[in-house]
Amino acid sequence: QVQLVESGGGLVQPGGSQRLSCAASGRIFTIYTWAWHRRIPGKQREVVAHITTGDATYYSDSVKDRFTISRDNAKNMVYLQMNSLKPEDTAIYYCRINARSTGAAMPRDYWGQGTQVTVSS
Repeated sequence: QVQLVESGGGLVQPGGSQRLSCAASGRIFTIYTWAWHRRIPGKQREVVAHITTGDATYYSDSVKDRFTISRDNAKNMVYLQMNSLKPEDTAIYYCRINARSTGAAMPRDYWGQGTQVTVSS
């Protein structure tokens, strides 16, 4: 199986920075896409950013120019650097990969359990 574990959440003041990390482990053959999603209280889960194997990146309008996604292929990790945080960034942040596990014919999405980020003074 494939497991994802996020870390780095917590309480941060408005205008501050936080870096989230996500480690993938298990029977991974190939990872095609890494992504960060978030669920803001009272709203549906939304994609925040993603990065492909070709290093193409996408950011939602709400985080563009403030957040940066990056990955370390050797360590099977992805990061989300969040700067200029706002109270409306308060959410549970989830890591997702689209990957093919060893022995699987097709790729699928795998999700982490999430990490809480609270932006408040």
